[in-house]
Amino acid sequence: MLRSLFNSVHYTAFWGVLTLLLVASACNNQPEARKAQQQEGENIAYDANNGSITLPKGFEAFVVADNIGRARHIAVRDNGDIYVALQEKHDGHGIVALRDTTGDGRADIIRYFGDDTGTGIGLRNGYLYFAPNTMVYRYPLADDELVPSKDYEVVAEGFPVQHQHAVKPFSFDGQGNMYVNVGAPSNACQEQDRTQGSPGQDPCPLLKEHGGIWQFSADKLNQDQMKDGHRYATGIRNAVANAWNPVSNKLYVVQHGRDQLHQLFPDLFTIEQSAELPAEEFFLVEDGDNFGWPYTYYDWKKEKKVLAPEYGGDGDKVGRADQYKDPIMAFPAHWAPNDLLFYTANQFPNEYDNGAFIAFHGSWNRAPKVQKGYKVVFVPFDGALPSGDYQTFADGFAGTDSLQSPGNAEYRPMGLAQGPDGSLYISDSVEGRIWRVMYTGK
Repeated sequence: MLRSLFNSVHYTAFWGVLTLLLVASACNNQPEARKAQQQEGENIAYDANNGSITLPKGFEAFVVADNIGRARHIAVRDNGDIYVALQEKHDGHGIVALRDTTGDGRADIIRYFGDDTGTGIGLRNGYLYFAPNTMVYRYPLADDELVPSKDYEVVAEGFPVQHQHAVKPFSFDGQGNMYVNVGAPSNACQEQDRTQGSPGQDPCPLLKEHGGIWQFSADKLNQDQMKDGHRYATGIRNAVANAWNPVSNKLYVVQHGRDQLHQLFPDLFTIEQSAELPAEEFFLVEDGDNFGWPYTYYDWKKEKKVLAPEYGGDGDKVGRADQYKDPIMAFPAHWAPNDLLFYTANQFPNEYDNGAFIAFHGSWNRAPKVQKGYKVVFVPFDGALPSGDYQTFADGFAGTDSLQSPGNAEYRPMGLAQGPDGSLYISDSVEGRIWRVMYTGK
């Protein structure tokens, strides 16, 4: 028995030491892995002006492809192939595939396919998932196949047809689940939508099928939203930006805040207040959460949720707003958050590890004031929550228009993706430009 105990102790000690050595080796190798990923970009010819955008010191960018169509979300395969969802058809197709065969990082093969336009696009376990506005389907992708040779198969359907906030972006967790945004086809669930002084419907009937995140199996086919989907969270007006964080193992979204406070309630809100409120809210989303749309909105200046004017609010009254979950961070109004990416590679410096990039598309509802957004920001994270304030990462997209109106913007950042080498890809919805951003240290 003593011999057995002695052997057991030595066995445990041996594996404990071995584990420590492996961890130490991994820690020692991490800088080398980071350095190797950074050196991969040394033969790239970066654009002199980063393709018309500004970046922090040490980062450079180049244009992978241009004028490919009005790009929405973007996905990059392990072999470097790029897939972009389109807002409008190009020669009858709604998806574009890009490949670089020369090693310069720029797409020299461009192929269009698919009958539908859409926003959501993603890669998982040998499939390309794509979401037009009323379903999510997937194409099987053979090894090294750029354009799918087989037809798609439906994963989730039955989503209602709607004319506002209809896009269906999605994300995957590591347990075989898919999370789909179902935006609310309304500004604030008024009895008469976007009509001055019209009260809100209470309770809001739209929340039965809209205004939240639905969870599905990522592998099961022909699921119906209401029969097979699980309403994971509610009270979210529209979350075009959503992503699963593999470090915290949680879902995050950034909501488009409501519009037209002054136009709809001029006695309560000035033009200036309407331009600055409400916040674009960054949510950590857990099963069963309710974030309060349409009954509330978040005032980022007062740092609190307040009652919406359609439900008796006056810009300061809290009322039942305290029943709903707060954001983990708030951004100024009408920046239009359209994609979210958690950075999990080593190509960028240490301070970017596991942080969040958010693409702000720019909006229209600050008028007649100057519009804002049109940038990609970075939010540092420590575990499940932000560890500091957001900082502008990529800017200069909109150009020189004095009012920064969406119709005159040169470019509008739309989609984000991480490449296999740790590069950051950014898509543009105006000209269809794709940037690739890398850290060079220069």
